[in-house]
Amino acid sequence: MYIRKRHKKNLYLDMEEKKFGDRNNQGNYIPKRRVSYPPVFVWPLAPFQALKWIFSIPGYFLPWNLFYVGIGLISWFALSPPLEDYANLTIITFASVFMKNSGLVLIFYGAFHYRLYIQRAQDIDFKYNPKWPLENSKNFLFGNQTKDNIFLTFCSGVLIWTCFEICILWFAANGYLRLISLDESMLYFIAMILLIHLWRDLHFYLIHRLIHFEPLYKWAHKTHHRNINPGPWSGLAMHPVEHVFYFSCALLYLFFPFHPAFIIVTLVHAGLSPAPGHAGFERVKTDKEKSFDIDSYAHYLHHKYFECNYADGILPLDRWFGTLHDGSEESFNKMRARLAKKNQKKFRAKTLS
Repeated sequence: MYIRKRHKKNLYLDMEEKKFGDRNNQGNYIPKRRVSYPPVFVWPLAPFQALKWIFSIPGYFLPWNLFYVGIGLISWFALSPPLEDYANLTIITFASVFMKNSGLVLIFYGAFHYRLYIQRAQDIDFKYNPKWPLENSKNFLFGNQTKDNIFLTFCSGVLIWTCFEICILWFAANGYLRLISLDESMLYFIAMILLIHLWRDLHFYLIHRLIHFEPLYKWAHKTHHRNINPGPWSGLAMHPVEHVFYFSCALLYLFFPFHPAFIIVTLVHAGLSPAPGHAGFERVKTDKEKSFDIDSYAHYLHHKYFECNYADGILPLDRWFGTLHDGSEESFNKMRARLAKKNQKKFRAKTLS
């Protein structure tokens, strides 16, 4: 049986943790709350419940989506070079955009990592896996999971994010794409900004299923899945090929009129949202008796089992396509049966070839 060792003064943390879940014999934290979807895409329709969820905390807007929108708008209107600077690219323009994006990542990911993994301010309270990231493993660059993740985040992830941002804005600045202004299309601007999360959900699911296709998985996505016990920096720790797929969400605006802020908000959403999703904790404590949910359990289960929970948000795509794992024993058994069937088909195909 798993016995948790704690200093006496921290015993209250066990009690706080048990309000929301418990630990199994291996010490893994299991939340009481099952992975579920909001009452939006349901039948029969539930408009009042949907509206209540949209404006609740947590809900569609808060705590995360309006945060990413706000950071994206600040990034464009206050921190980015003016659009005309993108027309004739210089090293200075590229460097300023790269440094801006790097700064956002360093502050946001660094805050989670510092609080949860350096300070260890809440020890392993609400941590799904009681172990800490590997510091001596041949599976990672430099033999260290965190150093590997940070290297891939900046040297591949932020670099490719910056390339998408600069290339699309270069086309816009040179008149190859149709732009809108705030004066002529304020309602369109607001609607598109607020719908970015839905687009990101759909795009992430589609490219995630694609990179789980066996050749792409072995070539690229396997790099990300080395993080079986993820931390915040695992979020953008991907192979460069996967980063290209991942940040291709910004290509949507090649086909629609857009404001440059759309590009920035979309890429900021893609660039920052993996941090809480890979934090490895169910909740973050703000003081001795208060904590907030960071909604990372569904994706943690994906890293643990690989073959489930490909979606990451509002659209119930995993439920529709039979790959939802809600954390229950029933879901685990369904997943095992599905994988057994899949392996049988592979074996038959191999024996017949």
